[in-house]
Amino acid sequence: MTRFLSQYGSQIGTLTLEHLWLTVGAMLFATAIAVPAGIWLTRAPRWARPVIGVANVLQTIPSLAMFGFLLPLPWLGDRAARIAIVALTAYALLPILRNTYAGIRGIDPAVLEVARALGLTGTQRLFKVELPLAASFILAGLRTATVTCVGIATIAAAVGAGGLGELIFRGVASVDNRLVLAGAVPAALLALLADGALGLLERRFKVPA
Repeated sequence: MTRFLSQYGSQIGTLTLEHLWLTVGAMLFATAIAVPAGIWLTRAPRWARPVIGVANVLQTIPSLAMFGFLLPLPWLGDRAARIAIVALTAYALLPILRNTYAGIRGIDPAVLEVARALGLTGTQRLFKVELPLAASFILAGLRTATVTCVGIATIAAAVGAGGLGELIFRGVASVDNRLVLAGAVPAALLALLADGALGLLERRFKVPA
């Protein structure tokens, strides 16, 4: 094991950073899209079912198929990292979008009426009342999406985007369980760390019953 780590340790570190970069990049894009979209859907609820339905369909596409669909696109196909980030963003949309919508829609109407009676504008109600009260729901969606992205990012190696999936694919091809574990264990640890950190934040913002 010591010999294996001395041989592959630096590579595992580099691929872990690549994996983290792909996940963080996708989550930033997904959050920037899904949170405003979820807020908009609370103002236009008639669009909620079709929009969430589209995000749900994206979630059901097999990961390898998703990467394959994106490969021929001229503005993506020449950069594997772009393909990976777009695919991961698509997979992360549903939980963030759905939880943002559900969190804001689930606020007691009486609370919003009080905010209106106090003279708060729509923007003030959003940032001072709705988002704080829905924060735990939104963070729960971010938590689910992040763990999903960490897992699916291992498939990014199939299109040459790097990440810990490289070690997994190489280990499977050479029937070397050590390489498979060298990719799978750090990926699992990243998922657990992300889940734990976001879980703490979620509990921090949870409104007492």
